[in-house]
Amino acid sequence: MLSAAFGYGSSMRRADRLFRIIQVLRRKRRPVTAQEIAQELETSLRTIYRDVAQLMADRVPIRGEAGIGYVLEGGFDMPPLMLTPDEIEAAMLGAQWVMSRGDPALTRAAADLVAKIGAVVPEHLRPLLMEPALAAPKRYPNAPDAIDMARLRGAIRKREKISMLYADENGSETRRTIWPIAVSYWETVRVIVAWCELRKGFRHFRTDRVLAAEFLDARYPTSRARLRVAWKKEMDASCATGDDFQGPRSLAARDRAADAMVE
Repeated sequence: MLSAAFGYGSSMRRADRLFRIIQVLRRKRRPVTAQEIAQELETSLRTIYRDVAQLMADRVPIRGEAGIGYVLEGGFDMPPLMLTPDEIEAAMLGAQWVMSRGDPALTRAAADLVAKIGAVVPEHLRPLLMEPALAAPKRYPNAPDAIDMARLRGAIRKREKISMLYADENGSETRRTIWPIAVSYWETVRVIVAWCELRKGFRHFRTDRVLAAEFLDARYPTSRARLRVAWKKEMDASCATGDDFQGPRSLAARDRAADAMVE
């Protein structure tokens, strides 16, 4: 059953604080120091040491020690939907953004997510869903996707190649075989991040410029995680040398920034 905790300050109830400590450890892949936890929960270091000791005594699988950090071992079973008011508002804000900018399948998924949360949220938190205080207004229409976005996401998950006919901003057409690893959602366009076999490097393709696409059964050989790391390093290097854009302010500038990243 979904529940919520209130008052995350110095007056936070201990049961709520113990839950939050577990949440902090769950979302980190590295050891987390007691100092980091104390800062996030706005409490004393001594309190965190005492609470972690209590959790370990209660057989929560936490490894580590004071001064080094703590790690929550895998396999710990805890109800996944115990949301705070802030978490509900974050989910609602994200769902609103997706419903106004995502493809039909993602839009339905976002609406279903809100319905599922609403089905189990306590009555006193329901106004956060019915009358959200946060909004993600859409200012500009999206460029229409010219590729099946649901199948594209499936190809990314399955690590499958895509053969496509693509037109650049000047209308020049090329046939590409790509290894898609992500989709980047901009304000008005979506961009496929992929390794391109023709260019032998990472390239970015606007979904509205795809003229034809064939989803292949062939899988690309490199793991998506490794490709994402390599792509991120390349993007970081581009930013460091000033090749990237810096905070486009207008729609035209935003589109130019997107164009600078794509073929």
